[in-house]
This record gives sequence, C-alpha cells and structure tokens, in this order.
Amino acid sequence: MQKIAVLTSGGDAPGMNACIRAIVLTAEHFGIQVIGYKHGYNGLLEQEYQVLKASNVSNIIQRGGTILRSARCLNFKSDVSAKLAAKNLNALGIEALLVIGGDGSFHGVCHLAAHWQGQVIGLPGTIDNDIFGTDATIGYFTAIETALESIDKVRDTADAFERIFLVEVMGRHAGFIGLSAALASASDHVLVPELCGDLNVELDNIVLRLNASMQKRGNSSFIIIVAENLWPGGVTNLAQVLHEKTNLECRPVILGHVQRGGSPVSQDRILATKLGAYAVEQAMAGKSQIMVGEQNNKVVAYPIELTWQQRKPLDPYLVEIQQDFFDISKITQA
Repeated sequence: MQKIAVLTSGGDAPGMNACIRAIVLTAEHFGIQVIGYKHGYNGLLEQEYQVLKASNVSNIIQRGGTILRSARCLNFKSDVSAKLAAKNLNALGIEALLVIGGDGSFHGVCHLAAHWQGQVIGLPGTIDNDIFGTDATIGYFTAIETALESIDKVRDTADAFERIFLVEVMGRHAGFIGLSAALASASDHVLVPELCGDLNVELDNIVLRLNASMQKRGNSSFIIIVAENLWPGGVTNLAQVLHEKTNLECRPVILGHVQRGGSPVSQDRILATKLGAYAVEQAMAGKSQIMVGEQNNKVVAYPIELTWQQRKPLDPYLVEIQQDFFDISKITQA
C-alpha cells in the first residue's frame, strides 16, 4: 500500500485532530503517503486536499475541532456524486479512504463503496456516542466533561436561589451525554429519548418528583437534564409549563454547541490515537467496509453497515441507579 486518504465529516468532535495525527504518523512509519481531504465529502467532490506529513500534525493532539475542517454534504447521496468521488480518488491513486464521523458519514462510506473499488474504513467520531459496535466514540468523553462543568456552575446559582433549572444537552436521538452528565453532576432528574414515553405522563412524573422532593427537603434547588429535540419547544417551553403547574421558579439553560468544542480529555486522545493507528493497520491488511472501534478496551473491526442497523443501548445499571437509588423523591428519611 502506497497512498491513503482521510477526511472528517459531519459534526466535529474533540479528538478528531488526535485521530488524524495517529493516522499520519502510523502511515509514515509504514512508508504510506496520506492525503487529507478538506471540508468532508465536499472536498472529495471538489478535489480539495493537502498532503499530510508529520510536520502537519505536530502539536495538534490537544486541539479541538479538526484541521481538515468538516461539513455536511447532502449532494453526496446521489450516484453521480459517488462516481465523481471515485474518479477523484482514482486520479490521485488512493487505495483506501478513512472517514472520521458519525452514522451519517458512515452511510456515505457505504454509498461510496458501491461505486469505488478501493477500501473504505470508518472511524467513530461523534459526541453523541450513538454508534453501535464500539463502547465509546471519539469526542464523547470531552462532551460529558464540558456539560458537567456547566451543570456544576448552574447548580451554584440554583442552590443560591432555590430554583429549578432545566439544562438541555446535546445527543440528538441518544441519551448517553444526558444520562452520564446527570449522574456525574448529581442531577435530580433526567429526560432522554430511551427512557421517555408519553410526554404527558413524563410531565406528571416530574411534578410528582418535584413535590415529593420539596416535602422532604423544603425549598431547594432541583436540576433536570433534558436531551435536545426531546421536548416540543425545548427546555424553554418545559420551564414555562412546569412553572404554571407548580408555581415554582424554573429557568432553562441550553448548552448548545459549546459541547462540541474544547481540548479533548485524556480518554478521547487515547481512544482517537488507538483507532487512528488501528485503521491504518486494517487498511494495510486489505480490510474494507468496516468501522474500527473499541470493545472492552480492545480495538475491533466491525461491519460498518451494522453500526446503524442496531440501536446502541444505555448502560442498564446506570439507568437503574439514576432512576431508583439516587432519586431523592423515593428516599425515605429516618
């Protein structure tokens, strides 16, 4: 193998730069040239690239974002675009394309594979941690830390004014950030898609827990973590509804895209480095249409199409202790 390419696609995630660095250094070790496509699949279609060497990835492991930039590319869904991408890859003599991104990016990998004879390998880079086949995704751990830092600060003012705060975290259709941030911050309640059914029932449940908590503790702060896109109108609407039902002060806080930024924590740097190096090794071994991931602290190669065909479950024990053991409304005072 003489030449491979890498791109970052979709939402950026802390640790993508660490992954790019690992790919470049591993490839150079084996005498393989690396091409970096800019702006995701858009760069692949427009043949916008740069040659990546060790000097290009020096001092980037601690940087958030991605030096290759990222973007979404709706045009890539067409067969015409995939054929153009294949032509561009062949023109540069690329033998394997490594794509760092989430499930949308992985769909693009499979779409390209139907029109290109080269190898395609996905690396899970998304703060949502919603990719089946790997215990964690690049950027997930940093997103939790970023959310946790903000929630801790919200707790200070919530305690000072004895208010209810509703904190909206990212996660799209997955509750990994929400559940982890709720546990780590000792939040009082969490709303994530995997655990929510009828929203009217959920609302009644929140009111019951609030009332029970106030009876046990008196006036006090109450922190509710809510996954984005879960409640119609978001936490702003939910805060208003709760105020009308309880006559308690409720304040919404939307963390938003701040969760995507920042220097990656050690777990993300290490995971990204392992997966970047392993992806190059898998490419050299002739593997294609796989995702490289980590299961039980071991690197694995997983069929990429299976990564979105099954829904990744929350840790059932974390759910149990958050909902039952640590629910103040259920704790009986002596």
